[in-house]
Amino acid sequence: MQKDNKYSIKKTDKKTLEKWYRLMVLGRNLDEKAPNYLKQALGWSYHAPYAGHDGIQLAIGQTFEANKDFLFPYYRDMLTVLSAGMTAEEIILNGISKAADPSSGGRHMSNHFAKPEINIQNVSSCTGNHTLHAVGTARAIKLSGTKAVSISSQGESSVSEGYVYEAITGADKEQLPVIFVIQDNGYGISVPKKDQTANRKVANNFTGFKNLTIIHCNGKDVFDSMNAMQEAKDLVLKTGKPVILQANCVRIGSHSNSDKHELYRDEFERNYAKEYDPLAKYRRLLLRYNRFTESELAAIEEDAKQIVKKAHKVAIMSADPSPDSIFEFVTPQEYKAEKYPEGKHNQTEGEKIKLITALNETLKAEFRLNPVTYLWGQDIANKDKGGIFNVSKGMQQEFGKKRVFNAPIAEDFIVGTANGMSRFNDKIRIVVEGAEFADYFWPAMEQLVDSSHDYWRSNGKFSPNITIRLASGGYIGGGLYHSQNIEATLTTLPGIRVVYPSYADDAAGLLRTSIRSKGITLFLEPKALYNDPKAETFVPDDFEVPFGKARIHREGTDLTVITYGNTTHMCIEVADKIATEQNKSIEVIDLRSLLPLDIETIIQSVKKTNKVLVVHEDKVFAGFGGEVAAQISSEAFEYLDAPVKRLGATFTPVGFNRILEKATLPNAEKIEKAVNDLLNY
Repeated sequence: MQKDNKYSIKKTDKKTLEKWYRLMVLGRNLDEKAPNYLKQALGWSYHAPYAGHDGIQLAIGQTFEANKDFLFPYYRDMLTVLSAGMTAEEIILNGISKAADPSSGGRHMSNHFAKPEINIQNVSSCTGNHTLHAVGTARAIKLSGTKAVSISSQGESSVSEGYVYEAITGADKEQLPVIFVIQDNGYGISVPKKDQTANRKVANNFTGFKNLTIIHCNGKDVFDSMNAMQEAKDLVLKTGKPVILQANCVRIGSHSNSDKHELYRDEFERNYAKEYDPLAKYRRLLLRYNRFTESELAAIEEDAKQIVKKAHKVAIMSADPSPDSIFEFVTPQEYKAEKYPEGKHNQTEGEKIKLITALNETLKAEFRLNPVTYLWGQDIANKDKGGIFNVSKGMQQEFGKKRVFNAPIAEDFIVGTANGMSRFNDKIRIVVEGAEFADYFWPAMEQLVDSSHDYWRSNGKFSPNITIRLASGGYIGGGLYHSQNIEATLTTLPGIRVVYPSYADDAAGLLRTSIRSKGITLFLEPKALYNDPKAETFVPDDFEVPFGKARIHREGTDLTVITYGNTTHMCIEVADKIATEQNKSIEVIDLRSLLPLDIETIIQSVKKTNKVLVVHEDKVFAGFGGEVAAQISSEAFEYLDAPVKRLGATFTPVGFNRILEKATLPNAEKIEKAVNDLLNY
């Protein structure tokens, strides 16, 4: 038992004992009814029964304070969310995927319970993934000075995930007010705990952490669980430091309705689990200590059955989601450019600035505008240094260590905690260097994929408002992990935006729009152009570039070249040369925004020139140019006088030796040959 035994069968008042029993009986009724919906083909195609976790789940919900604390449940947390404030009707609406489901409107799997209105968060199916989000929210709680906690609930096997270790390490290092509840039932589906970890108690893997307290409790016992959760919350509120609470549970049934535990648990073990049923134990205690009579408990049990019946009638008659609704809440609302709605300007006076300067000055301007804008990443806040390329130079000096700070070398942690931090307040805007080089971003892809459908999955209730900056591309002699392009992968994800400026003014305008918009923008920066005079431009104050608006750098009638990033300047150079030498007119379109894509400008140009060359730095095979070519073939085929041609990198990695890099990447010479071939087709 815990040190401060506030709760016990003797000390706890009868009203509280009754409330707990009602919740436990109601939860068990729903838990046992869920598979019947599947058998009747009414829904609940995924159900992970919680029976055996009753004590700790009741305690989590009772300790959680709605609209103040933040709760990140996992798929087995039915009683947790009931105890925290969800209703039986809401649970069934989720289970049978109705439009009125408060968790997701039928968009997410059943048994993924949420109610963002009271801070029960919508989380994904990636086990333990939400641990990072809980840590990010805890960081926001700490920065705001709020007396609240963030609670992450999960099974013991999820702790094997690398991002769970990153979350706990980060919470320990930053001393954040988060409780990690580990519900240990001994199995990860059919995999026993001994195959997951060397420690019999998973929480003990973290005993060496400096600022972390570990508490163990009997998750099958209501009072031990309540005392442990209360101790954990009191400790977090008092110290501001994280706690792991490991609750020893038992899984009475199979992992889910698609699992047969008879295949890997013998009869003795299955009977043993049933004997330790927490609900039955709690009922016996209430009778043994004369806190309730048999008739009183029977009345509560009958009342719970009636609640479930009524909830079923309402839920079963509730409307299903409309097929057309799949297009709602895909990408969050973007900032509407007011001063420069077309992303154009006519400034020709003043001083041209470098692309890197445009980024730096825009960051500072947006941080001055919105006091809850934050920046973190690797190596961005060391003395006068601002990242590996100094894009954020001077930011910490002006805005302080609370708003601009270094992150550990853990890309998943960088993006995952950004997601969590943005859950605290819709006004918060976050800019992160997702990795020092775009090629190092791959560990964070799991978090990006999850975050990309947060807005859709939550039925429009939550969007992570994050700008992810990535130094991209080659032409610097960087080699592997320093010169690759990743936009072809990024643009396959609905729900995010991907931009790739070529000039200082576009970099400033797109960055401003990205930060002010809701949702996630991948902001790809051609690092070879940071200080290149070719990318220098005049940049008006508060310049804005809307998403999905391409920029025509050179008008033409004989051929259209579509490009972006580093190759934009090469294409313009080639177009100018051909105009002088051959009197041919080449139109050069800089996409600027890849997702969304300005199809209209592309098609209008094709109708005018009838020939198209798509040029980008990335590989031709499966590169982004393939999508551009497909759109043209689909929407403007009848206007073409030649096949749509593509030019890009070879289907190889980019080598370190400059000779290898040159052989791999496109250049002006290769572009000129491709243009001439197409002109002469």
